[in-house]
Amino acid sequence: MGHIKEPAGVDFVIKSEPLTDKASQEISAFIRNYKKGNAGKKLKPVTAVKKAKMVKA
Repeated sequence: MGHIKEPAGVDFVIKSEPLTDKASQEISAFIRNYKKGNAGKKLKPVTAVKKAKMVKA
């Protein structure tokens, strides 16, 4: 992977405003509820794909 040059007049630096207390609490509540809802769910194990046999023509 190479270095990406910034085009003239474009700034890739992103500065976001700090979260308010209300927004921080809402995000925390969302994450807590999401984790509660998905705590009992189990993921399916990954199975290998069988290779098909080559058929000679």
